[in-house]
Amino acid sequence: MAKVTDHIAEAKGKTIFSIEIIPPSKGSNSIDELLAGIEPMMELKPPFIDVTYHREEYFIKQMPDGGQKEVRSRRRPGTVGICSAIMHKFDVDPVPHVLCGGFTKEDTEDLLFDLNYLGIDNVMALRGDIAKPFNVFKPKKGGHAYASELIAQIRNLNKGKYLYEDGEPDAFTNFCIGAAAYPEKHYEAQDMEVDMLNLKKKIEAGADYIVTQMFFDNQKYFDFVNKCRANGITIPIIPGLKVLATKKQLEILPELFYLDMPAELRNAVEKSKDNNEAKEIGIEWCVQQCKELKEFGVPALHFYTMSKSATTLAVAKQVF
Repeated sequence: MAKVTDHIAEAKGKTIFSIEIIPPSKGSNSIDELLAGIEPMMELKPPFIDVTYHREEYFIKQMPDGGQKEVRSRRRPGTVGICSAIMHKFDVDPVPHVLCGGFTKEDTEDLLFDLNYLGIDNVMALRGDIAKPFNVFKPKKGGHAYASELIAQIRNLNKGKYLYEDGEPDAFTNFCIGAAAYPEKHYEAQDMEVDMLNLKKKIEAGADYIVTQMFFDNQKYFDFVNKCRANGITIPIIPGLKVLATKKQLEILPELFYLDMPAELRNAVEKSKDNNEAKEIGIEWCVQQCKELKEFGVPALHFYTMSKSATTLAVAKQVF
């Protein structure tokens, strides 16, 4: 198996294709169904596949005595088994997402041991979302508050530095570390300058490559890359893409991901007569995005598939 950065280097300037999948809610679909959803995209030979991790949620449960209790719930399967299945069925490098949220440093080290033992060489290191129903991010006691801290822990393991061991290192991991970035600014950052400083902390901690949040206006990505390069960030910056597939997503995606929807795309979708027509508009828009991004020389096109292959395939077959 190989690192994401190796795949990029081996492509010798050619744009590669990659995807990101989401484990099913409550494990409602079997691993066989999940793999069957990925299989149609194998004809395009993605060298790596990201597997998201979704942290726990909390809700208030009414007790028989009239009191209330805060209850923890984790509604999606973990990534280790899914990554192993992808690796062995498709001979493709999985990229599990590793979060700060919900993990202590010890939990993180244990997870990284498991991934390393399975021969998984890539991780995407993220702070993670705010746990529902809260409105601020709170790390687990003994956990990391920032992705840069998590990246530093992973990099230390690559150097043989474990949490509670002193002396000469005798075992090393070999993780290639991905980090997230936001062409339209992380919604919690005061401004783009602060967001860029936070990204630089991730790079200084040891990130090897960047994957961006989805965007629908390529100029946002171009400006972001130029700003990164002006700030001394030289690692690969992979654009993240989503194919708009329904009229409702015009409102949902900006709300969930804090992004702008170009007026031209919005107007076209609003005028569409139904979701089928909206989907065709979304596919054509993404095809044009991809062609322009390839012309710009991006290292990869990374599709947020939401574990659905049809629209991503429709785009990728016209681009690759």
